[in-house]
Amino acid sequence: MDRTTIDTYTRAAQQYAGEWAGQPPPDDLYALLLQYFRPGGVTADIGCGSGRDVAWLNAKGFLATGYDASEGLLAEAAAQYPSYAFQHAELPELAGVPRGNFDNVLCETVIMHLSPEQVGDACRRLVDLLKPNGVLFLSWRVTEGNSARDAAGRLYSAFDAQLVRAALAGTTLALDEAATNQSSGKSVHRIVAIRRA
Repeated sequence: MDRTTIDTYTRAAQQYAGEWAGQPPPDDLYALLLQYFRPGGVTADIGCGSGRDVAWLNAKGFLATGYDASEGLLAEAAAQYPSYAFQHAELPELAGVPRGNFDNVLCETVIMHLSPEQVGDACRRLVDLLKPNGVLFLSWRVTEGNSARDAAGRLYSAFDAQLVRAALAGTTLALDEAATNQSSGKSVHRIVAIRRA
């Protein structure tokens, strides 16, 4: 992932955790996860941030582990949710995250922090994590025009959704839509991909 973005999240981890905790719950996201994810399945949250979605997933019976590139956010997650598992991993490689191990993979608004050249590799790696018939829920914040950084230095890459679709070979798309994230109010694109057996 983009090193400046990771450093920004780590440096201000407590601030970002507080901001996310203060947002409305992402009930639209959660409804989709309940609709598409394999009930009770082994689940990875890639880019788990401060752990909110890992806690929700476990509360709903999913066996969820959170992975993030920011040590600061992982520390926040472990402090807030000590009962759950959190580990360090970075897209696109996700070194240490086992392939073919998960019924469900969540990657919610993360891949826009990669350079456009890394997005395809990251999507292929996310599919590699799934068991046959496993489900990937993938979303990203949509950046119009050119890639840019926000005032804090976080990278928001601009890329076409077709780049993601092309990288999801070997899957069936069950959902492919532009939407507004209910929690953040930002424009996002959402894809649900099911790995073929």
